[in-house]
Amino acid sequence: MKKIVFFAALLLGLLPCLQLTGPGTHANGLYAQPPAPAPAEVQPILISNVTAHLGDGNVIPNALIAVRDGKIEMISQINVGRGFPGYRVIEGDGQHLYPGFIAPNTTLGLTEISMVRATNDYREVGEMNPNVRSLIAYNTDSDVLPTIRANGVLLAQICPEGGVLSGTSSVVQLDAWNWEDAAVRVDDGVHLHWPRRMSYNFRTHQVEEDKNYGKKLDELRRFMLEAQAYLRKESPVEKNLKFEALRGVFEGRQNLYLHADDAQSIMAGVLFAEEFGIRPVLVGGRDAYLLTDFLKEKDIPVILSTTFALPAYPEDDVAQPFKTPAILQEAGILFCFSQGGSWSWQDRNLGFVAGQAVAHGLPYEAAVQALTQNAAIILGIQDRAGYLRVGGPATFFLSKGDALDMRTNQVTHAFIDGREIVLDDKQKALYRKFRGH
Repeated sequence: MKKIVFFAALLLGLLPCLQLTGPGTHANGLYAQPPAPAPAEVQPILISNVTAHLGDGNVIPNALIAVRDGKIEMISQINVGRGFPGYRVIEGDGQHLYPGFIAPNTTLGLTEISMVRATNDYREVGEMNPNVRSLIAYNTDSDVLPTIRANGVLLAQICPEGGVLSGTSSVVQLDAWNWEDAAVRVDDGVHLHWPRRMSYNFRTHQVEEDKNYGKKLDELRRFMLEAQAYLRKESPVEKNLKFEALRGVFEGRQNLYLHADDAQSIMAGVLFAEEFGIRPVLVGGRDAYLLTDFLKEKDIPVILSTTFALPAYPEDDVAQPFKTPAILQEAGILFCFSQGGSWSWQDRNLGFVAGQAVAHGLPYEAAVQALTQNAAIILGIQDRAGYLRVGGPATFFLSKGDALDMRTNQVTHAFIDGREIVLDDKQKALYRKFRGH
């Protein structure tokens, strides 16, 4: 029986760790396993003649960046008037340099093959599971990870799904041996999926009002009230792990991520959180463009769902999803982009999602900022990532073209904390294989 399971897993591609010819790739294009994480930097690095997009809205043309001990030692224009003996020099030749893109709200590393149940580990049974921790299920050996970072996405927020209170997410960097090494911010927040007023009936094949909507809201409010009462006790008689998982949210140390799309649900969810003294982060926010005054007044950050979508309503402008980021920017609302969700392999297109918004009114550097600094601020990791500065982490990548344009983007080098990571992946190996070289 064990042999049958073993070979079945092999055929399904569930054993990428089987290595027949050495790590990474083979001369004939065989990709046996994800490449090993990059070793620590052995000598300081100098990157010359690049256009540096700092991530905070500023750009330095003809830039020179020095990296030492995983930190940015210097960033300025080329004519700095000093030498750099002993540095490894990378000639940028006019390439563009960006801070590592950050992918929020993704199941990356929690799912491998969506149609193979054994490879999906992003949801738990039940409706109220704030104590579920996505980080400990994160698979650093996923074949998907190298395909994501090859387009400049170097960090991600790994999120649980399912139920109402789905669990706790964490932020990771995408080049590590294990989840402990990958962790950038552990348990950054709890995810609340606001109950939907309308739901799809698979029997009638129609969208219908959910008759249990009110009941679900009552259950959620009761759970939160009980958790709040429990956490007010200095020493509870019996420890409740589900209530304990909300302690950081009630104390303001963790985010409450409110997943909602339609305007009514967004307003209801924000006001609900306000009842408990919580300022949530809106995730999804399809109709956020209709509520800019409300979101600005309540100071609600937004993790915006992909712009690669059709409008929700027949009467909407067909390009509305592309225009929403520019509307939020104009309104002064802090927002960032997301792409993957359950389809984590789509995170490789994160930069292009922002590029689509640029084509519909969002300033270019604002789009870069939404992929980097804004995301870092919302996720609470601005000290570890998000924008380039002296003394900050050397987490960035170089592209021969525009990283927001799928036609010209070509990432040539990428660094996480000063370590140059491998940019090869299974898809590139298969391309080489079937090209015959």
